[in-house]
Amino acid sequence: MYFRRIIVKLKTAKSLQDWPISEQSAKLPLNWQGWPDGKKFAFVLTHDVESLVGLKKCRDLSDIDIKYGFKSLFNFVPYKYIVPANFRRYLEGKSFEIGIHDYNHDGKLYRSKKIFDKRASKINETIRQWNACGFRSAAMHHNLEWIANLDISYDCSTFDTDPFEPQPDGVNTIFPFWYQQKGSDRGFVEIPYTLPQDFTLFILQRERDCRVWKEKLRWIVEKGGMATVIVHPDYINFDKSRKNKQEEYSSEIYEDFLMHIKTEYDGKYWNPLPKEMASFICEQFGKNQDKISQLELFHV
Repeated sequence: MYFRRIIVKLKTAKSLQDWPISEQSAKLPLNWQGWPDGKKFAFVLTHDVESLVGLKKCRDLSDIDIKYGFKSLFNFVPYKYIVPANFRRYLEGKSFEIGIHDYNHDGKLYRSKKIFDKRASKINETIRQWNACGFRSAAMHHNLEWIANLDISYDCSTFDTDPFEPQPDGVNTIFPFWYQQKGSDRGFVEIPYTLPQDFTLFILQRERDCRVWKEKLRWIVEKGGMATVIVHPDYINFDKSRKNKQEEYSSEIYEDFLMHIKTEYDGKYWNPLPKEMASFICEQFGKNQDKISQLELFHV
């Protein structure tokens, strides 16, 4: 962790021109018609649960989302720990969405096509068992051509700009887009995250408030884009009576951000689940024409 913090500090100094904001990523997609009901921007809230520690904190995190009236996605790692079926049903009953987070989070999913294909068959089994429709890779590794072989309607394994990731090639847009696999009829909606990850800000950079989130959100709202954020329960301290551990940040920071959105942008945002975002993109760009050819106009 010590060396990771040094590396992030050095990269931050070199990335001020395109992180956390890359001005080029605000370009409107072709034929863009805006968000539902004339909303100024979309806010997509996602949670990646990396370990059993995080799994045990999911109820506390969901309670905060409910408190402030937000819907969110919980991504679980299917072959690293057991996610009780009754807990998945509980979350779905509270209007949350369940998604698949990698295979076992060991960083080897894309090491070779053979490894990916073997694990993809198991991932697809879990997708069917959980009635899920979305995916996100560990460590934001991505190969969209391979991901298209998963039985999904959307993927969340990319970002607009993030020089701190192992695979730092951003898609350079703050809008969702359609990805079409070459030479096939398989494709999906890609939903990049557009706000810095909580782990980057509060664990590596040791930020003590959500100032960076608020500043970039203001810019996204001005551009009419999509604010997507990844929050990990693994790194949050929900016990206000206990001092934060080295790899934790206070839940008060997260609550402050949700309260900021709720009050500062009341009535201006659309808060869809990722599956609702995917349906919206397909409906908006698939009307009255061949779905694939029309959606290709949205392809980044």
